[in-house]
Amino acid sequence: ALPDAMSPKCGAAAARDPLYARGIVLVMLAGGFWSLGGILVRLVEQAGGWQILMIRSIALSLTLFCVLAVRHRGGVWAEFRKAGRAVVIGGLCLGVAFAGFVFALLNTTVANTVFIMCASPFFTAPLAWLVLGERVRRATWIAMVFAITGVGVMVADGVGTGALFGNVVAIVSTVAFAGFAVSLRAGRDVDMLPLICLAGVFTAIASAGLSENFVYTPRDLALCVVMGVVQIGIGMTLFTIGSRHVPATELTLLALTEVVLAPLWVWLALDEVPTALTLVGGTIVLAAIIGQALSRPRRKPPPIGAV
Repeated sequence: ALPDAMSPKCGAAAARDPLYARGIVLVMLAGGFWSLGGILVRLVEQAGGWQILMIRSIALSLTLFCVLAVRHRGGVWAEFRKAGRAVVIGGLCLGVAFAGFVFALLNTTVANTVFIMCASPFFTAPLAWLVLGERVRRATWIAMVFAITGVGVMVADGVGTGALFGNVVAIVSTVAFAGFAVSLRAGRDVDMLPLICLAGVFTAIASAGLSENFVYTPRDLALCVVMGVVQIGIGMTLFTIGSRHVPATELTLLALTEVVLAPLWVWLALDEVPTALTLVGGTIVLAAIIGQALSRPRRKPPPIGAV
């Protein structure tokens, strides 16, 4: 899949995809599902970070494997082979991103983690250009600047109080997520759900080795399964389908709906009132995402196959 994506024209063609608008909606919805992660983790009673990650990853992989089995009627392994090296590279990147996010939260402030990881579009842009030849539109650069400004406002009260190790891990996780997004784009001509499935396997194995114990309360076990099946499973499926029609840099930008919505769910469900800076910053980020979604290219190429 990678060689087909090396054409220097692939970035411009992707941006003019007639299904571009559909891709935008799917990616923004994916961010919405991911935003449920914060409140679900808050509801966990006893399980630690690696315990949560292990069950979540197992549930994710089993769910997507079943989806693949139904979609391809027994030809699941053929789909893994079709995706080629992109599925392995992307799976490793996503696995690192999953684990890195947990480590970052355990070793630095939530504010620092969110701020660093929301810089993902800036890591994705040069990587997508080098690997895929996807050029970033001026409107996307402008939206990225506004988005990072909004995130900065949201976490202004907390930045600078975290530990160095946690900040470094957050950067590693952010770079890994950029690699995942580029891998999805590289394999956009085939079903890339095997990538997410493989990432879950990698993460589950690593988490099993790092978990302190394997004892769960019924509530914690149920919450972890919901995270894997609904929050991550559905979110990643929507993100993967949307990636076929949206350039890599825009993928990571539009998915910032996660950052905007996460404080809202905690506010509504747990009465954790966001600060004024959070509301102002969230509004700026949301405006940047909407601006990006509305800034469609003028020309369109011949239709490509729909998902």
